[in-house]
Amino acid sequence: MTHIIPTPEALLRRYIRAKDENRPHLMARTFAPDARLQMHLLTETISFPAESIGVDAIADTLVRDFGRQYDNVYTFYVTGRRPLADTATFACPWLVGMTEKATGSVRVGCGRYEWTIDAQRACVTALTITITHMSVLPAACAEPMFAWLTSLGYPWTPPQAIFAHAPADEAFGPVLDALRAACEPVGAIPA
Repeated sequence: MTHIIPTPEALLRRYIRAKDENRPHLMARTFAPDARLQMHLLTETISFPAESIGVDAIADTLVRDFGRQYDNVYTFYVTGRRPLADTATFACPWLVGMTEKATGSVRVGCGRYEWTIDAQRACVTALTITITHMSVLPAACAEPMFAWLTSLGYPWTPPQAIFAHAPADEAFGPVLDALRAACEPVGAIPA
């Protein structure tokens, strides 16, 4: 049986499956055993440890602990490009929508991923996640949010699609503004 070495794109797709689908076992097939996760929080509406070292700690932070609090998670790489086979670093904005298990409230947020990939070892060696904005919305916002998110390509979606299909409800305005600002450096979205 031939072993297929995952590409950087496959590693990033596997990460989304692990996190969004609450599959911690996939993290060991994504991250190096000694990988490092750094979290930069620019909002007070969600909390994470500032740093996690090692794949088990990363799986605890991003899958097990996260999965205890949230479900119905959809995370998107907000970019029109994907990492190439020889990519060593990859950065892009992201968008997430989910529900809070305890209250049913909606969370929708955005930020930036910065990946370091060892193509020879076929694993992620470092990930920095910046959370720029996280809105906490009433449960009534779940229906328009999921209609929006399920209309997008998953997990890769161009910024134009996000804004074209965004809910008209002004409750989503702050996250859309923050995401628009995150996309500006890559020339993605006019105001």
